[in-house]
Amino acid sequence: MLSFLETRRSNLLFSPVLFPILFSVFLFPSPPLHPPLSISSSSSSSFPSSLLLLVAPAVTAQKSTLRGSSGQQPLVQNQTVTEGGTANMTCRVEYNDQTSLQWSNPAQQTLFFGDKKALRDNRIELVRASWSELTISISEVTLADEGMYTCSLFTMPVKTAKAYLTVLGVPEMPEIDGLTKPALEGDEITLTCMTHGSKPAADLRWFRNEKEIKGAKEVNASGKTFTVTSSLQLLVDRDDDGAAYTCKVDHVALLQTPQQTTEVLEVHYAPRVAITNSLTFPQEGQYLKLECVSKGNPSPDPVMWTKDGGELPDLERMIVEGRELTFTTLNKTDNGTYRCEASNHLGTSTAEYLLYVYDVPSTLPPSTTPTPRPTPPDTTAPLDPHLASSDPPNTNNRGTVPPHPHLLSSSLPIVYFSFNLSALYLSSLLTLVLSLLFFSTTQLQNIFLPFLPPFPSSLSFPPLPSSLSFLSVLPLFPSLHFLPLYPSSLSFLSV
Repeated sequence: MLSFLETRRSNLLFSPVLFPILFSVFLFPSPPLHPPLSISSSSSSSFPSSLLLLVAPAVTAQKSTLRGSSGQQPLVQNQTVTEGGTANMTCRVEYNDQTSLQWSNPAQQTLFFGDKKALRDNRIELVRASWSELTISISEVTLADEGMYTCSLFTMPVKTAKAYLTVLGVPEMPEIDGLTKPALEGDEITLTCMTHGSKPAADLRWFRNEKEIKGAKEVNASGKTFTVTSSLQLLVDRDDDGAAYTCKVDHVALLQTPQQTTEVLEVHYAPRVAITNSLTFPQEGQYLKLECVSKGNPSPDPVMWTKDGGELPDLERMIVEGRELTFTTLNKTDNGTYRCEASNHLGTSTAEYLLYVYDVPSTLPPSTTPTPRPTPPDTTAPLDPHLASSDPPNTNNRGTVPPHPHLLSSSLPIVYFSFNLSALYLSSLLTLVLSLLFFSTTQLQNIFLPFLPPFPSSLSFPPLPSSLSFLSVLPLFPSLHFLPLYPSSLSFLSV
């Protein structure tokens, strides 16, 4: 404190106002006191010359001070620091005529005056001190350090600038309460997550297996900090067994190191069973395995196998190993309903499997494709092409003439007929051929069809010397073709 007073006294002695006055008094000491002077109109005022010297320098010094202090203003910035961190407070001036700077705390206690430390606090250190800057540091900042800090520039008058130091309260590690181990399926439980010491109030988020779920949030103030609570209502299901519930704290002071707590939920529930088989259609003599798949917590006791409500009849062929029932060789006597049963202290569950053993097939199954059967030839086909059937001839029948290759692409109906040579048929044939040159198909039908005799039901062909039969194709349009008539037999086709 003595050093502070000495510094203030030194500044006063060398100030631009008092220094000229003291200097003039030192050079021109005042004369002895004179009696009061009488002032007359004819004589000028006679003041001591030393008094005149004292007044003039004082006015000059005052003007110089005003010019030197113009534009001088300390510059500061607000600071935000996390609790436990370090805050750097900086005060700068653009122009300074060797006037001291000072930092003071929210309680108006001087921290540093220039490079002189005024407050005994080991957390406060000098970083830089000059005529244009004064920077100090406060380490291990607490919530009590928060407030308005003042930087003063000791001019005439004194100029100040204020900077607010904000201290962030770091939230504590969250805690999860209300978790009972183990929980039973169907229970309703409430999980509560709580964190203390945050400033401003923290945000709590819930996650189930890394998937976010919503909880109910509550905030309570405690001095300068806040206590935040979030609750989660659960209806316990067997699917919750082994689920991880995480409570995570979000806060501006935890950007790099988020705080979270995880609890794994354990759920006890009665078992459920199901039977799987190795064969879909088991047959006699085959190998079959049945497995009783059970799931429960705690794990069910060893399963029990029964057949039709009783014990297994043939333990030599029916082997039980743990949850598996194995049939080494199936037969018809194995048909029936098989049941497996699993239980724990919370309940019992059963499953059934109906076994039917199929016969081994001795032969291949008959083909489903029908076998084609021959049909008798149609010897009563009409001569009218418009009334003839549009179905192609059956080439599998005996005694029929296969179609000529040139007729396969024809769209006109085809009429086949054969006959023995006789005078009646020969004359009818010649008449028909000649008529084709002059009449249309409809006219020929109206003229000759009523007079033609019926065709014979069966035809016989005597052997030819050359074993030949001829096929004649007679298109109606645009030309007519003839074949020579042989004495023994003739096959004729008209289109």
